Amino acid sequence: MAESSRFGKSQPAIWQLFLMATLKLILGVAVFCMLGLVGVKLIPPYFSNYELEDEIKTEALQATYSTRTEEDIREEVIKHARNYDIALTPKQVHISRVGGFGTGTLAIDAEYSVPVDLPGYSTTIEFHPSSKNKGIY
Repeated sequence: MAESSRFGKSQPAIWQLFLMATLKLILGVAVFCMLGLVGVKLIPPYFSNYELEDEIKTEALQATYSTRTEEDIREEVIKHARNYDIALTPKQVHISRVGGFGTGTLAIDAEYSVPVDLPGYSTTIEFHPSSKNKGIY
């Protein structure tokens, strides 16, 4: 009895506290690992989409003032998408030009999806990068 009063807690209570602290640590590390795994799987498709959207904006700006055909623009967008490991087909890229070269409006739209496999869960993320540029005249 003198031993438990000297330290304030009995031996079984100390082991329970140690066990609970260890379980909290293990659970916390597991949650961090799961969040890291989700981040590793989800961030790259969103980052690639952001980069592709930036390329599409640049392409729309340049193509508004050039004499390139819609098919040439479409091929250039598909080529940019391949640089970011995005598989686009010509049917997924829509180009519309209204008005003349430099005086009209050029719109570029793309639609694609990326499958994401997480432990115990699979999903598909849909992306719709687009840009519209109006001529200054």
